Amino acid sequence: MSAIEQPAPTRPASAPLPDFCSLPVLFALVVVGALTVTLMWLAPGNDGDLRDFCIAVLFTSWLSILLTVALCKLRPWMQRLSWMWPYAAVWLLLVLTVGVSAAALSWVDHNLELGLSPPSRFRFVRDCTLATGLLGAGLLRYFYVVAQWQGRVAATARAQVDALQARIRPHFLFNSMNAVATLIRVDPDAAERTVENLAELFRAALGSDTSTPGTLGEELALVDRYLEIETLRLGDRLRVERDIDVPSDLPLPRLLLQPLVENAIRHGVQPNRGGGTIRLAARTVKGGVTFTIDNPLADTPTTPGTGHGLRNVRERVRLHFGERASADAAARDGRFVVTLFLPETAHARPDRR
Repeated sequence: MSAIEQPAPTRPASAPLPDFCSLPVLFALVVVGALTVTLMWLAPGNDGDLRDFCIAVLFTSWLSILLTVALCKLRPWMQRLSWMWPYAAVWLLLVLTVGVSAAALSWVDHNLELGLSPPSRFRFVRDCTLATGLLGAGLLRYFYVVAQWQGRVAATARAQVDALQARIRPHFLFNSMNAVATLIRVDPDAAERTVENLAELFRAALGSDTSTPGTLGEELALVDRYLEIETLRLGDRLRVERDIDVPSDLPLPRLLLQPLVENAIRHGVQPNRGGGTIRLAARTVKGGVTFTIDNPLADTPTTPGTGHGLRNVRERVRLHFGERASADAAARDGRFVVTLFLPETAHARPDRR
């Protein structure tokens, strides 16, 4: 009897390290070092020599910059370690770097007789190493808690976006099939072409890889297919004007613009006897990109919608791009205008789903 093969043990997940190449991390190290020196200078029994205080602040600031550069360069290597070993490696690097730097400074100071360090070399190196070990452990614990909190926030955001996506796609399918049902009675040939277009539309909308973001070009192609379906139903009553001045490879969540175009047709064009014109514009502005979709207001009061499409888009924009993004809607000059603002920093980010 052959031995049953045991599955290979899974490697523990690596604890994510903070981005040591960022200015906030450098600022945190400089501030912690300066505060530590200040507390030691104000402690009882200290002679309060201002010269020693300035030298100590300069020493800790120089160490902070040195440590930030070292951690920035070594972070990819340390991040490959499993479990909590990345943080252990960072702690060891902090202690060793400060210990070696303190020993080098003490040796140079005593040989040149500059009076920059205490008379006892061993005590100076020991105190610097112990202080770094304690402060480094506390600071790394803080970074670890923040990383865990950010991970939970990101997981919650992904779950919310998945829920929103699951709601908008059946909604889109339901409305599209209603359009087909209407055409079957009026124009069977047009209904057949609509079904063919719907097949391509659903392949693009539902068969795509939702783990990665789409692009503006893909989203506009999706909008074109939907407009083609609605044109078969509404004919010349539906008119579209475009003014797109944004690169087509701009990363964009899937099905972000289509619900707004759908709302513009249902509430702005369809109720009007003479139809109307939908305007779709995109502009690069300071700090980001704006999308504008507007439609004429209905001639007569219509049954108000549920607001599902606009609310869904507003929530998805906030979850994908943060609080700086916005989705505003208002009636202006006889038209209903929806304006999306996507911050520039968000364009290069992967989809948070």
